[in-house]
Amino acid sequence: MGAEQQIAFFLRELADGDIWRRAAAVKGLGRVGREEHAWALVGSADDRAPEVREAVAVGLGRLGVAEAGRAVLPALMGDEDPWVRRRASRAAIRLGLDDPEIVESFSTLLRDPDHHLRINGLDGLRALDVPGDVPALVALLGDPEGAVWGRARSLVYRFRDDPAVSAEVVRTAEQGAGDARVQALQLLPGHWTERLLDSLVQGLHDDSAKVRSAVAGRLLDVKDAQTQDALVEALDAERSARVADLLMHGLGRRAEERVTGAATRWLGDTAAGPSAAYALGAAGTRAAAGTLRTAVTDPALPGRSRAAAAKAIGQAGRWDAVWLLLPLLDDPDGDVRAGAVEGLEALVDDGLRPWERRSVARALVAHLAADPNTVRQTHNALIGLADALPGLRQIVDRTPSPDVRAAALSLLDTDNATDENTGQDLPRFVHALDDPDETVRFHAVEGLAHWLVATKRLPQNEEQLRARLTALASDTSTAETRAAAEEALEVLDGCRPFSP
Repeated sequence: MGAEQQIAFFLRELADGDIWRRAAAVKGLGRVGREEHAWALVGSADDRAPEVREAVAVGLGRLGVAEAGRAVLPALMGDEDPWVRRRASRAAIRLGLDDPEIVESFSTLLRDPDHHLRINGLDGLRALDVPGDVPALVALLGDPEGAVWGRARSLVYRFRDDPAVSAEVVRTAEQGAGDARVQALQLLPGHWTERLLDSLVQGLHDDSAKVRSAVAGRLLDVKDAQTQDALVEALDAERSARVADLLMHGLGRRAEERVTGAATRWLGDTAAGPSAAYALGAAGTRAAAGTLRTAVTDPALPGRSRAAAAKAIGQAGRWDAVWLLLPLLDDPDGDVRAGAVEGLEALVDDGLRPWERRSVARALVAHLAADPNTVRQTHNALIGLADALPGLRQIVDRTPSPDVRAAALSLLDTDNATDENTGQDLPRFVHALDDPDETVRFHAVEGLAHWLVATKRLPQNEEQLRARLTALASDTSTAETRAAAEEALEVLDGCRPFSP
């Protein structure tokens, strides 16, 4: 059957067939018909069967006759059947219709109960580059479907300078509900905070935890005493761990002393506990310090809370901090051990008392060798601690762990620490140039280069050393190792002969 015969058959079926035959005829005309047949489809747009009306919308989109689509698609976009509305809205987009009736129809779809149709409405308005029904558009910022609110946010952002859109976003940021208010607050730049201040303070007691979190995030950047009072009051009343976590962390940055009671209550929460410990450490009150001392040894608390408490004790730097933290290096909980190391790192950075240095150095060196899970943190805590160098040399010579060996070598690097025995570290760097581990070789080459710069001495086995560095600078090592080897070769050229 040729195309003309098919078209003639479909036209007969369109007039005389049952529901399914009429629907099939409309689909057939949409596939093989010509532009003039679009008007035959228009004649079926009010068919009593939604299957036929749906097929009409699809066929009009395929035939591409804008005038035919303009005649019936606005009505079909408001059809009682959601599948008809879907097909009609996609056809209107495909045909590029931009009549006021079409814009209104797309705007109406923004309130449709079917999220696919809300998407079509947003896609249609975007294609026409208009915001449509502004209140409906901004309300979709709170839509539960990500594909909807994401498109709505993009369209709102595109028209952010439109006075109507801007005003609605501000209204939603002040008075909106739930997710829509959160998104509106995120869309408004920081300089709007002062204008929104009263509504933000009220929002600290909103029913939605997401709203409370969003307004707290804004208010934590406001420095006046009245706002700070409101934040402290909100923390005292807060029951959401997520919001309390945000409030305690923000108030901790301000060293707010009044958080002590609330922070103590939240220490046992797995999510908010670390921020509670941080806030207690930052508060620095006697009560807060006492709570932290108890917390680090309380087995009922989550490990992350105890770890944060240990770190906070170190950062606070009270007289007994070292002696509280050292026993925690043997705690069975890995998080707590890591927190203790971070607390000791803070104490080392601030400067240990003379009688604390040897004990801290000995404990951290032992911990470096014993706990493979905290190598990075322990390495950082040991930087600049000269009392640890004798123990680190022993680790380099004896440890079977490449990670620990690499960390210890990097700590012997003269960029990190030196002592009266630094001149004897050359053989350790040279020996490690042949280590099977790439990271160890890198730290050996880097440490060697820095050692040569610091001592200005030319090693006795210069030729062999130069040959090994040349090989490292050109082999399959990482780019960092090759660069360090090239640096070491350049330094060699400026060194004087080595005398032991």
